[in-house]
Amino acid sequence: MAEQESTASVLLTHEVGLHARPSVKLTKLAKTYSSDIALATAEGGPWIDAKSIVRVMAAKAPQGTVLHFRASGPDADAALAALVSLVKRDFDEAGVHVSERSHAGD
Repeated sequence: MAEQESTASVLLTHEVGLHARPSVKLTKLAKTYSSDIALATAEGGPWIDAKSIVRVMAAKAPQGTVLHFRASGPDADAALAALVSLVKRDFDEAGVHVSERSHAGD
């Protein structure tokens, strides 16, 4: 029996887009799940491994991009819910000013 694939989409509102710190948070969270998880900046792809920091950063998704996720595996639904929640929470960086982030290594 083939595993069912789950999908989700969310609007990227982070002011600098999917750059270093958001990419690290996204990939770290994705790696906590055993499912295969892919990310795309367009509904039809190309799809990239959401657990690869190099590939996620290379996507260079700017603010306003709709991020598309798809996952297959035993915890696919939970993984997608967590990733969508992270993006909706602005990567838990609300209230952190850009200048403060720059000093932190962005």
